[in-house]
Amino acid sequence: MSASVKESLQLQLLEMEMLFSMFPNQGEVKLEDVNALTNIKRYLEGTREALPPKIEFVITLQIEEPKVKIDLQVTMPHSYPYVALQLFGRSPELDRHQQLLLNKGLTSYIGTFDPGELCVCAAIQWLQDNSASYFLNRKLLYEPSTQAKPVKNTFLRMWIYSHHIYQQDLRKKILEVGKRLDVTGFCMTGKPGIICVEGFKEHCEEFWHTIRYPNWKHISCKHAESMETEGNGEDLRLFHSFEELLLEAHGDYGLRNDYHMNLGQFLEFLRKHKSEHVFQILFGIESKSSES
Repeated sequence: MSASVKESLQLQLLEMEMLFSMFPNQGEVKLEDVNALTNIKRYLEGTREALPPKIEFVITLQIEEPKVKIDLQVTMPHSYPYVALQLFGRSPELDRHQQLLLNKGLTSYIGTFDPGELCVCAAIQWLQDNSASYFLNRKLLYEPSTQAKPVKNTFLRMWIYSHHIYQQDLRKKILEVGKRLDVTGFCMTGKPGIICVEGFKEHCEEFWHTIRYPNWKHISCKHAESMETEGNGEDLRLFHSFEELLLEAHGDYGLRNDYHMNLGQFLEFLRKHKSEHVFQILFGIESKSSES
């Protein structure tokens, strides 16, 4: 297993060299961890024992016709190219449906490659050759109309349950993704871990997709609340920002800090934010009304 991972990492470094030669300008290839490539080289040289983090980066592509930009988000699993590459393309010029179709086409194309074949460069070429068709409706969408019609958007609130949320890097990622996507809500760390995210549907779905992958298994969306709005949705928000929620804990079992969060405090927090009904959905326990 170790030899195949090292072989995969060597191929990944080779592909990254090709990408930097194709996109030499600063900022065109943005690594999530600027030390990622150095850590992989140290691992291959034997000066680092621990398996380095995966290579994650974003490439900004300039599409000539129409004049638009596409951000291609790439995650290379340790065993890539012998396992599937994780790709996601997005553009502010695409609506949610068009973006889903674009990524479906891209994923289908990448699925034709055999194990062991490098495919990031091919994915870039596919986007440059095929993305124009996904922008065809853009002109009609933005043409001035004699009578402007209000645009309806879907406002979504997702309640996400995890067995626990402890790791600092995971907590950091959740907060960064939440603030980048301009959603509101909270992340309650500890055991159990609870996340609430609210905002436009496409932003919440992208948040859900991003935090789950590549390997968060013990997590599920327990409940979702969907509402139609013709405005910016600010009047529907129960939270004003996306923050980490720290409550008192019961128990401390050594280095693991395997503690259970104070659910009584959490219930009071939900009441203050008009969400008491979610308590039973999350935990299967009916809350006692403070008025009874």
